[in-house]
Amino acid sequence: MLKPSLWAIAALVVAAAATRLAPHWWNLTAVGAVCLFGGAYFERKWAAFLVPLAALAISDVLLQTFVYRGFGWGPNYFKYVCFALTVPLGFALRGRTAFLPVGFAAIGATAMFFLLSNFEVWFAGHGLSYPRTPAGLIECYIAALPFAKNMLYGNLFFSALLFGGMEFAKSRRVAAVQPTSPAAA
Repeated sequence: MLKPSLWAIAALVVAAAATRLAPHWWNLTAVGAVCLFGGAYFERKWAAFLVPLAALAISDVLLQTFVYRGFGWGPNYFKYVCFALTVPLGFALRGRTAFLPVGFAAIGATAMFFLLSNFEVWFAGHGLSYPRTPAGLIECYIAALPFAKNMLYGNLFFSALLFGGMEFAKSRRVAAVQPTSPAAA
């Protein structure tokens, strides 16, 4: 496990937020991958939750202030719940950060986010008029497929970048990413 410094946590927050602020396809960001990465590697579980949720909060404030001002709708706070629920999938990756487990976790995180967030969109409305029937729920899910596809690409790409980068750094024995030993703690 890693005990990231405050600077490392801040850098990861800024990097994840930047993927939401830079021009990108809808939902193709690093936030889901950061949830998995933090859950898998951070010794302090609070840090695994803090990093992606802080990235969301910071980028939401900036997006509402500079991009979506005047649109009359604010951020959907349920996404914070969905991303927080992604972190425990990262906990399940502890000690199992090979290609297949990480890939399956990225796919699972995408599916969970898609199912939960779009159920909430259908149930709460958010200005959209899907009938509160099974057909309306299916219509909502179908309309969200392009966003899910982009999220899947983002989760897979950024997970490969983060987990692959970590494994590469560990193989090169970079001191900053070497696991802490119980005796040193």
